[in-house]
Amino acid sequence: MSVQERKERERAVRERLIVATARELAEQQGWDAVTTRQLAERIEYSQPVLYSHFRGKREIIGAVALEGAAELAAAVRAATAAADGPRERVAALARAYLDFAARNPAVYDAIFQLDGGLPYAQQDTPEPLKDAFAALLECLGEVAGDGVHPGLFTETFWAALHGLATLTRAGRLPPEDTEPRVELLVDRLAIT
Repeated sequence: MSVQERKERERAVRERLIVATARELAEQQGWDAVTTRQLAERIEYSQPVLYSHFRGKREIIGAVALEGAAELAAAVRAATAAADGPRERVAALARAYLDFAARNPAVYDAIFQLDGGLPYAQQDTPEPLKDAFAALLECLGEVAGDGVHPGLFTETFWAALHGLATLTRAGRLPPEDTEPRVELLVDRLAIT
């Protein structure tokens, strides 16, 4: 292995450490606790080292969002692959999405709530974000219905899931009613 290859590998390891530490800190204490100073202390590198990887917190949030989007896509695909029939796939998608949001609130915020400097719904949207949407579209496109644009249907269903996730987490909706909400959403919006 050349010196250059070793340096690139070490750089990639440091970058993964920064992202993992930011994510852990955000999940434990919220995104306000994620500062370059706090990250530098936790990973035992200087702040200039952090800045050699990311220009600031915004880029770190973006990196967490991209990682989280890939995880969300994988969770949705795994859940829908294990389900038989359109109704069961849509219900599995909804449960997987809501479960991901509940288990990873800081990551969910990085993807959908915070400014990570990432373009959404544009030509230059990063691939992990496009793939997360594609994971929803793969399942929801099959139940969009005649004359309904599959992408618009997926956006609408996704918006409903996002609303359920954020309202439940904010304490505006009781969590014990999540399953009846999923059933209602699937039966009234997705399966007609």
